[in-house]
Amino acid sequence: MHTGRVSVLAGVHPVREALRAGRPLDRVLIAKGAGGPKLQQIVDLCRQKAVALRFEPRDALDRISHSAVHQGVVAIGSPQGYASLEDVLGSAQCLVLLDGVEDPHNLGAILRTAHAAGADAALIPERRAAGLSEAVAKAAAGAIEHLPLVRIGNVRQTMDRLKDRNFWIYGLDERGERDYDRTDYAAPAVFVLGGEGKGLHEHVRKQCDVVVRIPVAGAIGSLNVSVAAGVVLFEWRRRQRLPRERTLRS
Repeated sequence: MHTGRVSVLAGVHPVREALRAGRPLDRVLIAKGAGGPKLQQIVDLCRQKAVALRFEPRDALDRISHSAVHQGVVAIGSPQGYASLEDVLGSAQCLVLLDGVEDPHNLGAILRTAHAAGADAALIPERRAAGLSEAVAKAAAGAIEHLPLVRIGNVRQTMDRLKDRNFWIYGLDERGERDYDRTDYAAPAVFVLGGEGKGLHEHVRKQCDVVVRIPVAGAIGSLNVSVAAGVVLFEWRRRQRLPRERTLRS
């Protein structure tokens, strides 16, 4: 593994989005005998982007992808570095900060959701957090090619820095004092998501401007963090679109 973004991508969605985004790739490998319209689309993109294309035995792709589910396609490229916090702060209206998300599939799903909801970047701590891997790239379904990722050190210090730049910080936790859909979200905003099972660390929770919760009707007290991220981020997105929609209707 590298310190930047993954250099091996496995699966149709990650490889296709890397090609579309123009990410530098050394080569794309397709399993011999594999076919179908999705793989043909990747073949066509390789030709358009002048990316080397090879057809290899399936067990070769298994080895390169470390037995990840690759759907018959693997891309190999140079790792890309993380963005710096200053790179993304200038015009950002929504940031996602992760506090202890350690499951690669949850991380990938959160990155996919954050990009779909219009977040400007995701902030990932160096400690107590999943690193970027083939599993993350697979779960993100190509989102890491489009969503800037920032590697941060101390979460509390980063929150202080964001507050100094006039960001409002909203924590998401089942112990929150406000319902997510009854909260007015200021701009620019940071949404802080806690880890699996434990939620937000107490010192992080206390540093948030507002802590919101998602009321649930069932016996289980909370949602999976990636699902909860989708609920709150798309509520934020809906709020951002309301003024424009009202203008269009008037």
